[in-house]
Amino acid sequence: MNEKNHGANREAKRSARERLQQERERQKSRDKRRRTLIVAGAVVGVLGLAAVVGVIAANTGKGGAAKGGPAVAPSGATGKDALAIQTGPDGATSTLVVWEDFRCPACKAFEDAYRSTIHELEAKGRLKVEYHLVTLIDGNMGGSGSLKAANAAACAQDAGKFSAFHDVLFQNQPAETDDAYSKDAKLIELARKVDGLVTPTFEKCVADGVHNAWVGKSYEAFAKGKFRGTPTILLDGKDIFGDQADPLTPQKLKEKVEAAAKGSGS
Repeated sequence: MNEKNHGANREAKRSARERLQQERERQKSRDKRRRTLIVAGAVVGVLGLAAVVGVIAANTGKGGAAKGGPAVAPSGATGKDALAIQTGPDGATSTLVVWEDFRCPACKAFEDAYRSTIHELEAKGRLKVEYHLVTLIDGNMGGSGSLKAANAAACAQDAGKFSAFHDVLFQNQPAETDDAYSKDAKLIELARKVDGLVTPTFEKCVADGVHNAWVGKSYEAFAKGKFRGTPTILLDGKDIFGDQADPLTPQKLKEKVEAAAKGSGS
């Protein structure tokens, strides 16, 4: 009887060890799968998944339609065909080119992770950013929120408050399926978070879609560029955000920009 009990105990211990080993193997598999979802060092988990969804949408969908008429560029627009809005100083040693959609979850993931680093480098005179606004999600999900938010951001550029309003739009981004930014009232509500932005001129610019055709031209340039998706992030002409083998992090971005400044003697 005792021998049987001992045998049963040994069997129970062996089964427990086997279950523990199996659980460890499952955990290793889960960890491996989780690592493959990393889009950038600071953008993991749900954010990484959002980035993947954003890229798929960008590669398979069509941009939303913009109204016809002349393309009216916002004040101070720069770059080829005046399709970029610049933040940061002209004399910066590095240039970050960002292609974004205000409805794109992956773009929000990027902005949330890198916003403070970008602003820090701008303030130090190391970095200037050229923002290109596109309308991918309108084409994929329907609606006009990408277009109208981009137009409103261009209207904010006219008022000299693009950077602050750009950040507010991403910080308050609705769900991808919610076309909240198609409503002028929502855009004006968020604009009130930026001191001095909401004026009769700004409200009219938003309501009239003054820069809609310009936004459409920006999307056309994006399509012709055959970029992999949104966000597309280029540092001094090199795509630095899509490398899965060496994913970007805010610290790596800072190091690259600081190294360029040191190399130039700035």
